[in-house]
Amino acid sequence: MVNGIKPLSSKSMAERVETSLREYFARESFKPGDPLPTELELAAALGVSRNVVREALSRFKMLGIIETKKKTGMVISNPDIVGTFEKVLNPEIMDEATLQDLFELRLVLETGIADLLFIRKTKKDLDELEEIAAREVKGNNFRISNEIAFHGKLYEMTGNNTLKRFQTLLLPIFGYVMKLENKKYISGKVTHQGLVKILREGTPEEFKQGMVSHLQPHFDRVRKLKKP
Repeated sequence: MVNGIKPLSSKSMAERVETSLREYFARESFKPGDPLPTELELAAALGVSRNVVREALSRFKMLGIIETKKKTGMVISNPDIVGTFEKVLNPEIMDEATLQDLFELRLVLETGIADLLFIRKTKKDLDELEEIAAREVKGNNFRISNEIAFHGKLYEMTGNNTLKRFQTLLLPIFGYVMKLENKKYISGKVTHQGLVKILREGTPEEFKQGMVSHLQPHFDRVRKLKKP
């Protein structure tokens, strides 16, 4: 072993510039709308070519961190976090481990929205939710479309647009995981109609417990999985 020699970074020059710019944005407390130095100014400050700076900036633009405006030039933007997910979240090109992680994330979200639901629920929302649940009972079988409609309505009722959009992204994951399981859906002890009743007459804590019971078959399957 040779002492006194530090290993070279495996990052490309553009990646190192990207890291430096992230640190610069944070250190200078840039906010959405704040103008940025020009490419030439950044290149001179960093001691790299303009092309390298441009490549690093293009990554920020792709993530929605910066944007270019007429007359103003480059400015810090308000990144659309969910929009970034929308561009890459395709169940067909993900491995089973990633799909499982996303499905578990959905389970966590499902059990954590109780307080928002009780703050913002309306009679109209509850009537619509009950109608969706009733259609499922009349059909006398489980259908992915009913599951999506019911749980999608719950997220709509939270009134949180980011949460609603994120849930919309995760709904296809549910259907895809069900296909991977290659078996019929096993319902938990608390049905959709039971959840509606709790929303009408119960408390947020009772709803959390009811949702956990509703999703219990999925949690049981998670317990059996071996994580690397």
